[in-house]
Amino acid sequence: MAYSSHWANHRYHLVCNYQLPRFSLHLGLLLRSHLTAEVFRVRRPGIGLRIPWRSLVSKHGKDVEWTSKDLLKGLEEFVPIYETRPIKNNMYGMGFDHSFGLWFITRWLQPDLMIESGAFKGHSTWVLRQAMPDTPIVSLSPRHPEKYLKKGPAYVDGNCTYFAGKDFMDFGSMDWGKVMRKHGIKDRSRVLVFFDDHQNELKRLKEALKAGFKHLVFEDNYDTGTGDHYSFRQICDQFYIRGGGHSCYKESDEARIRHRRKKFWEKAVDTDELCGPGEAWWGVRGHMRDDFNHSNKAITYGQHFQNSRFVESVLDVYWELPPVAGPSLTHQTRYDPARTSIPIVEDGRYGLFRRLGLSQLDLSVFNGYTQMVYLQVSKNDT
Repeated sequence: MAYSSHWANHRYHLVCNYQLPRFSLHLGLLLRSHLTAEVFRVRRPGIGLRIPWRSLVSKHGKDVEWTSKDLLKGLEEFVPIYETRPIKNNMYGMGFDHSFGLWFITRWLQPDLMIESGAFKGHSTWVLRQAMPDTPIVSLSPRHPEKYLKKGPAYVDGNCTYFAGKDFMDFGSMDWGKVMRKHGIKDRSRVLVFFDDHQNELKRLKEALKAGFKHLVFEDNYDTGTGDHYSFRQICDQFYIRGGGHSCYKESDEARIRHRRKKFWEKAVDTDELCGPGEAWWGVRGHMRDDFNHSNKAITYGQHFQNSRFVESVLDVYWELPPVAGPSLTHQTRYDPARTSIPIVEDGRYGLFRRLGLSQLDLSVFNGYTQMVYLQVSKNDT
């Protein structure tokens, strides 16, 4: 499969009842200390900045096994691990939030084999290794991480099979049967696949299902109107889901709130950015992006709707990683907290933030949150 060279040069729960903060109550904008705190009140539910507080319906109503207490315990363990990372400045790669999420999910699932599609300098490989010290890794990346060693820190793992550089193979083109036999894997539900390759996530889901994989993690689960590829967060944004769907009417409450929030949150999207021709708001202005936005296909709302129905038909569990801590603690002003779930360490809990060791980290490591998502999937019963 021909693959764009830009893949190597750029980086950057549904659980069934997954809930996001609702605008029917007060929404506090907790900003940097030198900014004024803003509070918006919306007159009644469903009016204002619409956010899907209930995600797609899984087939069997399953939930993840871990709890908020497990996440807090994991954070306490992971902070000192993260401080030993070989790549201190992982610009365009994963920050702290997603590093913790990948480590936590991997350690909880205890897979027999880990696959990553997209390695960049090797930070995610290192995170997988910290979670599972002796488990083999298969890494697919157009550019081998060792190439970055010439310019600075990178990580190459000794127990990893690389399909990279001249040996690169795209995830959808791999002979996974051969790989499973090589590693002695008979049960593919014991495999964890991590995607950080900026490809259409619906495409990757179908490829993973075809290969028989069950546990998937997607690093960049971009919100509606943002990002360089079609994501599950975008697919989940539907009118039939409470809080889903959007208005392109420029005098609406949603438009006014979006305009205001854009002043405070760098990644917030106002109505002009959200809506394309014909009031197309789904995906990114009515387009399904792929391959770092080198492929950009217009889709109808009907097609977008059918995509959500397909995902529901194969979905067992969907869980979006919450932000590690609220913006008043991390001082981040990039992602809009109104479009995320409640942080693991909520705003105002500075004592806990400090006790966990989070206050010792450089604040820049908290700027990379994009709703990392864990999916457990299986083929449609019918």
